[in-house]
Amino acid sequence: MSRAWLFPLAVALLAATVVALLGATITEIGPWYRGLIQPRWAPADAAYGIAWTAIFGLTAVAGVTGWLATPSWREREWLVGLFALNGFLNVLWSLLFFRIHRPDWALFEVVALWLSVAALIVVIWRHSMIGAVLLIPYLLWVTFAGYLNMTIVNLNGPFS
Repeated sequence: MSRAWLFPLAVALLAATVVALLGATITEIGPWYRGLIQPRWAPADAAYGIAWTAIFGLTAVAGVTGWLATPSWREREWLVGLFALNGFLNVLWSLLFFRIHRPDWALFEVVALWLSVAALIVVIWRHSMIGAVLLIPYLLWVTFAGYLNMTIVNLNGPFS
């Protein structure tokens, strides 16, 4: 690994860890969540941790790849801003769904989260096809999570 990767990788891993820890802290798997009717095809609880760990790792590497491939500081600032927005939306979804107990609100918010991942793919693609491809599992996971969220709302709503 070249030295050019070291600092951006450390920053990206730290940022991904902070977002993951915030999301995990907000996520409360308690009686309310256990009381929700889940579709038969919903993953086991343990699968979420595995999936998110892989996604956050891929996202960190995609961010570094995009950062190093982006030639101007202005474009790099936009890239960092998009990643920050995405991290915020990721945590916000957990807050709405698990802490505030509003899967219906989270369903609207997951659209913004999906769009932020799509925007990251488009922006990174301009300079690094590899970086963009590394974000596709994240987009697929958020697509799946959105469908699961919609199904939970349909099975359990209305919420108040």
